[in-house]
Amino acid sequence: MLVVYRFAVTEGETDAFARDAEAALAALASCDGYERGGLGRALDSFTEGEDTAWLLWTEWHDVGSYRRALSNYQVKMSTPLLSRALPEASGFEVLAECAPGGEPRRADSDRTVDPAEARESAR
Repeated sequence: MLVVYRFAVTEGETDAFARDAEAALAALASCDGYERGGLGRALDSFTEGEDTAWLLWTEWHDVGSYRRALSNYQVKMSTPLLSRALPEASGFEVLAECAPGGEPRRADSDRTVDPAEARESAR
C-alpha cells in the first residue's frame, strides 16, 4: 500500500515544515507494517511567490498496518502536520511494480464491491 500526502508550503515556513514532516515520518516509521517512506519537494515552481509543493510518502505492508499506525500516539502527535495535507486521495493500492530494466508485474486488487466480504476478509 502506498500513502501520499501533498502539501503547499511557503518559502518562509520551509525549515519548520521540514522538521515537522521528518518527525511525522519518524513516527510513522516506528509502526508495524511500515516498509519505507520519504519527504520531497517539487523541483519546479510555476509562479514567483507561489507555494512550493512538498510530498510525504510511505509504503505499508497492507492497509490494516497503515490504519493501525494512525492510532499510534506519536503519529497522532503529528496530526497537525498531516491535517495540512491537500484534500485529495492519499491511500493507493499498488497494482503493478517494475524493477529497473524489468517488465511490470501486475498484482490483483484487494478491493471488493461487497462491504461485508471486506469486513470478513479483514478478520
